[in-house]
Amino acid sequence: IEWTEEEEAIAREKTTENSSVKVQLEDQVKYESQASKYWNNFYKTHKNKFFKDRNWLLREFPEILPFGLQTKEEKGKLSWDHVKTNATDSFSKIHCPALPKGVESCKNDSVGDCAYSQSEISSGDNQHTKKKRREAAKTQLFPGSHATFRILEVGCGAGNSVFPILNALKNAPETFLYCCDFASGAVELVKSHSAYSPAQCSAFVHDVCDDGLSYPFPDGILDVILLVFVLSSIHPDRMLFV
Repeated sequence: IEWTEEEEAIAREKTTENSSVKVQLEDQVKYESQASKYWNNFYKTHKNKFFKDRNWLLREFPEILPFGLQTKEEKGKLSWDHVKTNATDSFSKIHCPALPKGVESCKNDSVGDCAYSQSEISSGDNQHTKKKRREAAKTQLFPGSHATFRILEVGCGAGNSVFPILNALKNAPETFLYCCDFASGAVELVKSHSAYSPAQCSAFVHDVCDDGLSYPFPDGILDVILLVFVLSSIHPDRMLFV
């Protein structure tokens, strides 16, 4: 989107206005140290009515899905070869270090949240090592162990990305979606949703900033990791995973 000078001036004015009132230091400490409590209160109050489902997600980021699986929005538009080429060109410009325990994320100075495929990441592991990890995972039993394509959403909230993705994956039983949030109330909302299916989705409580916590799946098996409005909610000092 190309902004006009007038639109940019209005945006700068709004950001200056929003920055004029700052949270007191003692309150900053309280909100940070008790973040899960306040997020649980938020979801207790608003349930799943606050945010809208991100039905645009797969139209804007088709690379979230396995190659060849198109959403209704994509049919009759761009070919997957065209989408894949464009996605590779744009994601290759982003430096994406690895999350602990085989879970990857990405950070870009101009983009706070992102989605990308593991094949487009420079994580330090060579392809042979990744193949060995995937082969070893086939012999283990864990949620999604049957899948050949696996997605993780970090900070899933009440499932506003989860359910549009599950809707697109319902005819692709070889795919599996993991989703986590550090607010247990949010995870319960996801698991109680009528469209939640343990056969194709596993929702769990997890604080991605705590590198001592394990994940309910082996290392190195994820194909895509998704973060939407997550990094903006984390204090920079706690971003151990980037």
